[in-house]
Amino acid sequence: MKQVRITVVRKVCHEDLMAQYENPIQHACDLEEGQTFLSHDGERPEGMCESAWLSLQPFVMALANGAENFYDGWMKNPRSAMISCNDGFRPVSFLCETVE
Repeated sequence: MKQVRITVVRKVCHEDLMAQYENPIQHACDLEEGQTFLSHDGERPEGMCESAWLSLQPFVMALANGAENFYDGWMKNPRSAMISCNDGFRPVSFLCETVE
């Protein structure tokens, strides 16, 4: 299996949606833009948010097994995918890339 690098590319905070719909919480996300993780054998890297991993895992596993060209040319680099976590209030975008 190939290793897959996961990079936090962007964090967004929809404060208007949070004010309208979310119950206040003390702590949400520790990830920082530019932070990287390395997945070995398609496994969740230590420190990776479990909820985000649920969104990333199918793509990481596919890349680790040599998949390319998701959705017929969606990405400039065919051995990569841009995936966001499922937090509608604070979505985080991740670049997943096969490490050669």
